[in-house]
Amino acid sequence: MKKMSTVELQESYEKLNKKSAVGIDGKTWQQYGPEFPERRDSLLAEFKSGRYRAPAIRRGYISKDKHSQRPLGIATMEDKVLQASVRKVIEPIYEVFVSLENHTTISFQKHTTLMQG
Repeated sequence: MKKMSTVELQESYEKLNKKSAVGIDGKTWQQYGPEFPERRDSLLAEFKSGRYRAPAIRRGYISKDKHSQRPLGIATMEDKVLQASVRKVIEPIYEVFVSLENHTTISFQKHTTLMQG
């Protein structure tokens, strides 16, 4: 099982969309870049100790149709990096459970169908 490390944080930062919208802090990917190496270790330490608190989300809107808009929550670059890293670590764990659950459901459905037929 993967553990959260600075390697995951670095990979997540590098894979972020470099043109993604800025969060409430107003920093772009390029602006956050120079401070990321300094923040990486402390970000990991804050997360692992439970002290990390996600900053406020910037609210944006996109057109849904001619008459309405859909709200978007836009995270800061740092929060995007952390979210992507956490996803990389927990996704394989959940994939196993979802796979097992789907397999059991399919097997059960086949068995039930055979019993009814």
